[in-house]
Amino acid sequence: MKGDRVEAVVDTGQGTQTFEIAATKAGRRIEVVTSRGVVEVREVTRSGTPVRTGRFMANRLIALVEHPAADERGRVEISTRHRLQPRT
Repeated sequence: MKGDRVEAVVDTGQGTQTFEIAATKAGRRIEVVTSRGVVEVREVTRSGTPVRTGRFMANRLIALVEHPAADERGRVEISTRHRLQPRT
């Protein structure tokens, strides 16, 4: 959703560096994928075509902060992918 953004704080060996990837236009969203020790943050279109990509080594990543977009009232819409089930 336009306005969503992800900040990645990376250890450079001589300090830290902050990278930001944001959904810049309506209909775009941010996807975060982790595989084989690499964290990939992508801005994608409605059809899933990547527009911008950032790749970070997982062992160098200090923080990955997702900032959801606020609506006109300043509220944030949050949805979860997994439903928590009570243990039986």
